[in-house]
Amino acid sequence: MTSKVTYTGSLRTVSTHIKSGNEFITDAPTDNNGKGEAFSPTDTVATGLASCMLTVMGIKAGQLGVNMENTTAEVTKTMASNPRRISKIEVQIHLPFEADDKTKKILENTANTCPVHYSLHPDIEKIVEFHWK
Repeated sequence: MTSKVTYTGSLRTVSTHIKSGNEFITDAPTDNNGKGEAFSPTDTVATGLASCMLTVMGIKAGQLGVNMENTTAEVTKTMASNPRRISKIEVQIHLPFEADDKTKKILENTANTCPVHYSLHPDIEKIVEFHWK
């Protein structure tokens, strides 16, 4: 088992990672009858894409001897209706270091081939931009 999710009422869940015991909550967004006091489930999906991209980039950067600390990703999720779903995820990755063209290409390709990217439905538009120092 990977995780356990408990519905606690008022459109809130608590997700527990079995191995570590770490937890996070989700709330329904305000535009869908919720409080919007935490990530929504669809926010976690969009954020998961960026987190996965940075993680695999970090693995590859380590192999290349590149320090990626303080790299950030800004995520914007767009919803559609009928049915309600994620229609677009935009990720702006800010890399606060210089790299040669070959390293940039390797790291960008690594990000764009992360497991979450491949796991998302092909109808979800994914726009990824890299901003190098």
